[in-house]
Amino acid sequence: MRHELRIGNNTTINLEPDSLEETQRLNDAIFAGWSEGAPLQHMFWGAWCGTCLDRYGIRWMFIAPV
Repeated sequence: MRHELRIGNNTTINLEPDSLEETQRLNDAIFAGWSEGAPLQHMFWGAWCGTCLDRYGIRWMFIAPV
């Protein structure tokens, strides 16, 4: 699949705050220095989900309840 392992892309930090507002706040704070990812969006299973790779090369995933 041509995935090149490097520090940061082999682990994902998953955050699941209690509210969509808190999830959006944390997502915005980390997205300030992002290099790639997907913004928060409503998913087919009902939750909100987004990912980003921060300025240090660490991948983050955010999942918010409906």
